[in-house]
Amino acid sequence: QVQLVESGGGLVQAGDSLRLSCAASGGTFSSYVMGWFRQAPGKEREFVAGITRSGGSVLYADSVKGRFIISRDNAKNTVYLQMNSLKPEDTAVYYCAAKSARAWAQVFMRTYEYDYWGQGTQVTVSS
Repeated sequence: QVQLVESGGGLVQAGDSLRLSCAASGGTFSSYVMGWFRQAPGKEREFVAGITRSGGSVLYADSVKGRFIISRDNAKNTVYLQMNSLKPEDTAVYYCAAKSARAWAQVFMRTYEYDYWGQGTQVTVSS
């Protein structure tokens, strides 16, 4: 079983950047597909970005494509989300998630596909 702890959230202005980190422990990190999701008040949790076990392939929601970058460092058991050109509509609690997978080329987009979740980190973007 893997434990996930997010960090790096905060209050920023529109146009600023933030880098979220998610540190994993208790499992073999490279065996997990990793994803970032977010949930704004009154809305459902939504997919933001996902990355394969090796980090060789990534997937983004249309709303963040070109602005956010997901990456992972399997030696450090950490996945990152670099968020650039932030907008007020990016305000949400951001969660990282892990899914045990055998295939190296899989990425998952749906919340029910993930096995483990962090506690979330708040990102607030002011206009």
